[in-house]
Amino acid sequence: MNVDFLDLRRQYSAIKGDVDGALTQVFDKGEFILGEQVAGFEKEFASYCEVKRAVGVASGTEALYLALLASGVNPGDEVITAANTAVPTATAILMANAKPVFADVNENDFNIDFRSVSKLVTKKTKALIPVHLYGQCADMKPVMEIAEKHSIPVIEDCAQAHGALYDGKKAGSIGDFGCFSFYPTKNLGAYGDGGAVVANDSEKAEDLLRLRNYGQEKRYSHVSFGINSRLDELQAAVLMVKLKKLDGWNEKRRSIARTYERGLSGISQSVETPSEMPGRKHVFHLYVVRTEKRDALRAFLSSKGIASLVHYPSPVPLQPYFSKAGFGGTFKTAEKLSSEILSLPLYPELSQEELDFVCSQINGFFKKNVG
Repeated sequence: MNVDFLDLRRQYSAIKGDVDGALTQVFDKGEFILGEQVAGFEKEFASYCEVKRAVGVASGTEALYLALLASGVNPGDEVITAANTAVPTATAILMANAKPVFADVNENDFNIDFRSVSKLVTKKTKALIPVHLYGQCADMKPVMEIAEKHSIPVIEDCAQAHGALYDGKKAGSIGDFGCFSFYPTKNLGAYGDGGAVVANDSEKAEDLLRLRNYGQEKRYSHVSFGINSRLDELQAAVLMVKLKKLDGWNEKRRSIARTYERGLSGISQSVETPSEMPGRKHVFHLYVVRTEKRDALRAFLSSKGIASLVHYPSPVPLQPYFSKAGFGGTFKTAEKLSSEILSLPLYPELSQEELDFVCSQINGFFKKNVG
């Protein structure tokens, strides 16, 4: 049996009629940029995230970049984020001509460690970007306390956490801004690039509307700096169809995670499964286990036709570009995690037969390789 890490064709097959119908409406109307689909999705997504406003943009990276600009981050300012995020988080900071400052993470949820953050704040710190990694919110209460103490804006990186909860609050609704990616593999994914920034400050949302569209206040009236970063009508139409399915898909992801936990419970001494922290709701964008035999296990799974990935093989500041640019350092926990983590297949359409096969192969590997 071959088990793909992800198969988006299965999802499309299940919603083909709704998606095709939504796209046909866009083609029939002949309106492709900043029309009623984008406006409709922004309204529905803001409601879903339990915030006042949502602004559709071209990607999750640009969502972060524009949120940094709307936060008043200037060239030379420092922005603190997690060391073990995806590179786009740091790229957005560089796009704003700011300096990324990397904090270590904790071993409980793999998210940014507020104790590390508190040691890194300086007079130059002008924003914090906690990353809700793998589908579970970072511990936001202490992060917000640090931010409030120093009057620093908080920009949540929610690219992997659509629908996740922290103390009953939706990811993206806690900080000053919430930034989402709709890359096709996300829990809520488009059929191309796309992103959004959500906020409760209507004035900041208006700033974002200008920033994403050449600084225009109205047609041919450019009142501020801006770029071309617009969510298009076709992607917005797809996202409105998928948004209605998101909670159900997330519950399926949680069910699959429970199946993995049960299926791997007999080898808990060899494989550490992810924990859902108290007061949080994990939406399992990724199912990431830890094992000291990561590389051997991954090679074994590949030999059995089971795909797996590593998210991520190196902390961002230790990537060649960032290290050479002077952003490196020592990140004890992030470095340890990067050598042990392995992402197993998890998506809503994964079958029970496939899950059982993955679990049985992992169990078999450790029965032969422990001791």
